[in-house]
Amino acid sequence: MSISVGLLSGYWFWLSLLIYLPVLGFAIYRVPWGVLKSNRRLQHFFLGAMVFLMVMWSMRAGISPGLGIHFLGVTALTLIFGWDLAIVAGTVALLGMILVGREGWDSLPINAVCSVLLPVMVTMLVLKVVEAKLTKNFFVYLFLCGFFGAGIAAASSGLATGLLLWLDDVYSWSKINHEYVRYLPLIMFPEGLMNGIILTGMLVFHPDWVRTFDAKIYIDDQ
Repeated sequence: MSISVGLLSGYWFWLSLLIYLPVLGFAIYRVPWGVLKSNRRLQHFFLGAMVFLMVMWSMRAGISPGLGIHFLGVTALTLIFGWDLAIVAGTVALLGMILVGREGWDSLPINAVCSVLLPVMVTMLVLKVVEAKLTKNFFVYLFLCGFFGAGIAAASSGLATGLLLWLDDVYSWSKINHEYVRYLPLIMFPEGLMNGIILTGMLVFHPDWVRTFDAKIYIDDQ
């Protein structure tokens, strides 16, 4: 779920930059900076989440360049902090990966679209569908938005990465399928489990810190 340096043609860099920069700018505009500035515990929690992302994204498995699989953790980040802070956190984590030499500048916007923007959008889409179509229930929120949503977000990120490498003729689809796509279902369950565990812990101990969770709707009114 990470494009290595120099794999894709230059126009993918500019196209992904054109997509990501406006979204990042809008996310920065939407961030509740006043709340973040006044709450020291939230600041520490947010900074810790970014460091956790960097560490998790540094641990990856794969054979060929660009076909590495790693945990995302973006779904839990999105549900806890909201889509705007999740995009900011993911961007900072990618910048940190570049500074420590794990990624390159020319792969930043492509990885940002595939590993940050797309999983955030999928997570929010699952959340909106669950809120609109299903009963407002604690376990529905936890299992569908947390567990299921994380698995779908990871699969969408992986498929987007594989499709880009195929469209740019970096690898044949048979190679991508053999070394990468066929293993995506195997990462969906542990990805969902990890995000679900993190979200469960937050909902049990600090439900007021989960930005997309309304305890009055999901618990008090049941």
